Amino acid sequence: MKIAVLIPSLNPDEKLINYVQKLIETGFEKIIIVNDGSNSDYDKIFNQLKEYPECIVLKHDINQGKGRALKTGFNYYLNTLTDYQGLVTADSDGQHSPEDTMKVAQNLLENNNCLILGSRDFKGKDVPFKSRNGNKITTSVFKMLYGKYIGDTQTGLRGLTNNQVSFCTTINGERFEYETNMLIACVKNKVEIKEIPIDTIYLNNNETSHFNPIKDSIKIYKAMFSEFLRFTFSGITSFIIDILIFSILANIFFINIDAVSSIIMATIFARIISSLINFFLNKTVVFNSKQSKRKLIIKYYILCIIQMLSSALLVSILFTLTPLSKVVCKIIIDSILFLVSYRIQSHYIFKK
Repeated sequence: MKIAVLIPSLNPDEKLINYVQKLIETGFEKIIIVNDGSNSDYDKIFNQLKEYPECIVLKHDINQGKGRALKTGFNYYLNTLTDYQGLVTADSDGQHSPEDTMKVAQNLLENNNCLILGSRDFKGKDVPFKSRNGNKITTSVFKMLYGKYIGDTQTGLRGLTNNQVSFCTTINGERFEYETNMLIACVKNKVEIKEIPIDTIYLNNNETSHFNPIKDSIKIYKAMFSEFLRFTFSGITSFIIDILIFSILANIFFINIDAVSSIIMATIFARIISSLINFFLNKTVVFNSKQSKRKLIIKYYILCIIQMLSSALLVSILFTLTPLSKVVCKIIIDSILFLVSYRIQSHYIFKK
């Protein structure tokens, strides 16, 4: 079977040696291990691994993070193991069994256009509180922002085709957030993702993990929200510009005509200018789309018209059915439509 295994590792213990031995016994013939700047106390572990003919040990002189270690392994794989069909990434802390690693490899061969994820079940009693609840939150946020349900967004057991390995070398991220960026990039580029169940293994309450619950969680959520925050910034900027242009036109340029005509004309001109600015901000800053402006702007303004009509209709319905004020109804409906607009622009208008 021409499937290699890639294991990034920082200050490992004997579990890594046991895991590698069992991988070899299971049938893997190439195992790439990246020593990500481990202390010299752990040299004996890596030296022992070098004795196995199936193992290739790469080294970072200083710790550069899991994302960089994965990319180091990806580059070695692409440049050296040119006759291999795919690669499985795994963690070195004992969370993945050799049997599940083989299961991911076999699924990769059977579904050679898919990104394979080994997904854990977080409902068991042995799962640490922070892992169980942290996964629930990231799964929900990922679903809300990117429209894809992934049961285990932080799994390190992943099967990648050669094309996916090459693609992943271009993805940003140096530490734990890299794996989240990988999922985001695959979803946005329409890569099919298949999850297969694996055993949920936490040894000693996962004490050997190098994941920092605060610092690394911030980086992960920053990765997930970065595009949405840029989208929000674009919307706020366009709103401010819309108000400023409306005020200037209504109070200076159209001051000599009747009030109703002044408001209508100022609104139309302000909305045209602010929407154009919003379009170009979304295209270049938010979604970094390379598509033709002509095609994009037509789809963008169709969405704007639908969103405007939907807002008027839904606000009217909500106001009729509830005791809420018009302003409150407007805030609720437009907030929902803002999220819907983000999803539509991300996945359909400015899609990769």
